[in-house]
Amino acid sequence: MLFHDALNIYTDGSSYNRPRRGGVGMLFIFYDDNGEEVQIERDLQGYKGATNNQMELRAVILALKEVPSIPLSNRVSRIVVITDSRYVTDNFKRAVWNWSKNEWRNQHGAPVANAVQWKDLIKTVRQLGMRVDFRWVKGHAKNAYNRQVDKLAKSSAKGLLQKPIQYTDLRRKKSREITKLGSVVMEGQRMTIRIISCAYEKLQRVFKLRYEVTSPKSKYFQKVDFIFSRVALRTGHIYYVVVNNEPKNPEIVKVIREIVKK
Repeated sequence: MLFHDALNIYTDGSSYNRPRRGGVGMLFIFYDDNGEEVQIERDLQGYKGATNNQMELRAVILALKEVPSIPLSNRVSRIVVITDSRYVTDNFKRAVWNWSKNEWRNQHGAPVANAVQWKDLIKTVRQLGMRVDFRWVKGHAKNAYNRQVDKLAKSSAKGLLQKPIQYTDLRRKKSREITKLGSVVMEGQRMTIRIISCAYEKLQRVFKLRYEVTSPKSKYFQKVDFIFSRVALRTGHIYYVVVNNEPKNPEIVKVIREIVKK
């Protein structure tokens, strides 16, 4: 997939666990004034503690920031970002027209993940002063350009790493359950939870917590899920809390007390 009137930018993000890290890949393709194909790669460092979605977004942002350094021909009238990330292609317009106008919360009132990056992407697009389109391509298929940026992203993740895009305080979970969004239904209940991770969502001014239910009598005992809190709770600590009754926007409404083990 190439567009002859555009600067084609193939991007990809990758992530690995143990330890968690991620990388970005980007490939610029355009046709010069003689109609010959020109390819330019960028070799950039990866990031510590990165998720795949963070890297997919970051790859697009960094690629667009590189555009002013690309010696474009007069044939180029727009930019087309080509990615195998549905997360990027399906949500860009939502970020522009909905999330940014709703204090970076979705239709259910829940904080949007990676809001700082989405805001940066919108700003970067507007600063370019050119039309920017997004196209999805199936990953790891027959598209040679997609495979090329996939290799770049994986190489980036395995090289020298920058500091995390978002700092997350993390502890090991004790439950054998996997983390599953929505596994604990918000019913206004009281329960004891152990905090596994805590990250501050800057634009929404809330903390995103991953937790495991430690109430033995709860039907959600040992379930692992995410919830938001307006106050920071310490990882590795257990709290007795009250939650709301909005399953699509889980939030701690009151911290009754911390459970101190004797």
